[in-house]
Amino acid sequence: MMKKRAVCFLVLMAAFAACYGRAADEKIVVFNPRGIQPEIRKIPMAARPATLDGKTVYVVDIKYANTKPFVNELLAALKAKYPNTTWTLREKLGMYMDDDPKLWAEIKEKAAGAIVLIGH
Repeated sequence: MMKKRAVCFLVLMAAFAACYGRAADEKIVVFNPRGIQPEIRKIPMAARPATLDGKTVYVVDIKYANTKPFVNELLAALKAKYPNTTWTLREKLGMYMDDDPKLWAEIKEKAAGAIVLIGH
């Protein structure tokens, strides 16, 4: 019984070694399923203002599911902590992945900054 196990083990090891040796010499071509990705464009963050006093800051709710209570609490907390800042709550059009060029243009024109809430 012990001899049979030893012989089976040796046969298996020889088969594995033969397959492994052959596979090491073979070459395969692998393609990236994402294709050729464009180079990442780095956009630096805007400079932070020294103070928020007298400035307007937009809080943009993108209407992610079940975040309205959080948005309302956040706005109340910001108004309490920064009473000399004008806080403007706006809802973005569409879903969170949709663009809202009119809102972004309004923020650039009227605000010193924005907090865009993206959900949880």
